[in-house]
Amino acid sequence: MAVFSKKAVAVGRKLITLESKKIIMDDANDPELNPKYLGSITSDFIKISDALKEASYQLRARKISPFPIFPICKTEVAWATKLYGYEQGLEWHYYISFLEEFFQRGLIENEEEFRKVYRDADEYCCLFVLDKDFVNFVFLPYPDENGVLDDIA
Repeated sequence: MAVFSKKAVAVGRKLITLESKKIIMDDANDPELNPKYLGSITSDFIKISDALKEASYQLRARKISPFPIFPICKTEVAWATKLYGYEQGLEWHYYISFLEEFFQRGLIENEEEFRKVYRDADEYCCLFVLDKDFVNFVFLPYPDENGVLDDIA
């Protein structure tokens, strides 16, 4: 197992540490992901997925980063740009960031490992979920034209 930042995260069956929390992250989403989180996250995600997909596209089209990351949490954070939150009737605050910013802030120590497990940004949204009982990356597929989420893996 590689050595990673003590501030936060690494990917691909690597150790994640945030505020002394230790979590093992698999290449795919954790099959044991608490249904409470998955239900809460997906109910919000469906409402704003088109906007997140457009934000992801804009980051990539403007060559800011090919690796958009959307941190989401129940409380406000100062280190990312807020997009949506309780004001829009959501359960989570949604922020926008990207791999290089996570790396610069020391949240990801091994940038190459993260790139290897990052999923296609045209098909999946990379969420960084921060909550008192759960801290992890979750890749959600964008809903189809009928608003259906397929292949949550």
